Amino acid sequence: MADAALASGTIDEVCAVACADLFRGDGEILASPFGFVPTIGARLAKATFEPDLLVSDGEALLVANPLPLGAGSEDKVVEGWMPFRTVFDLVWAGRRHAVLGASQIDRFGNSNISCIGDWSKPKAQLIGARGAPGNTINHPVSYWIPDHNPRVFVERVDMVSGVGYDRRVDTVDIRGVVTNLCFLDFATPDQSIRVRSLHPGVTIERVREHTGFDVDFRDDCPTSRMPTEEELTLIREVLDPTGLRKREVRT
Repeated sequence: MADAALASGTIDEVCAVACADLFRGDGEILASPFGFVPTIGARLAKATFEPDLLVSDGEALLVANPLPLGAGSEDKVVEGWMPFRTVFDLVWAGRRHAVLGASQIDRFGNSNISCIGDWSKPKAQLIGARGAPGNTINHPVSYWIPDHNPRVFVERVDMVSGVGYDRRVDTVDIRGVVTNLCFLDFATPDQSIRVRSLHPGVTIERVREHTGFDVDFRDDCPTSRMPTEEELTLIREVLDPTGLRKREVRT
């Protein structure tokens, strides 16, 4: 993965910084990142430009940085108590930003984690819609897609688990989609997806080849920002001393 080995940060670390930027401007809300890289991103945002973010340990506590490696760790710094029933109060009030995953996502941000194929007789049964419908109509969401490919980025999802912009629900607020190739948003006249920036070493042609529909690109599409020296130090020495930089994302 020669094009991913960067002097000032690996592709994983670029993705973590992009996930951190998803929370920029959020203030005092519950950050709910699903996945390792988004979790590092939320930790990074809290440690730098969004100190008021609330981050759960996955059980019932709000905890400070540096977060413990496991939910049962005894070294956590507790900031507050948030049992599961309280999370629903935040969801309904819109005081939460979740970074979700998706088995499929289409050009308007509809996502699918339920099944592949006709829902009445699917080729593959997945985990079910779970909280995706309520999340996407009640508070901001973003997506983390570690393997950008045409099976994930499809013209039309097989089942709508998470609501997209073409459903004409006024409360839909999809902040962005971070993948191993690029950062995407919905800042277009019809609120369809576009590439806002390309990760270092990634070309427009490569993104087109790995997307299952004709995707738009921002004019003069820039390169995704690299981690600052402070961010790299935080990621490598404080937030993830076990080594995010040693992991690889398929490109």
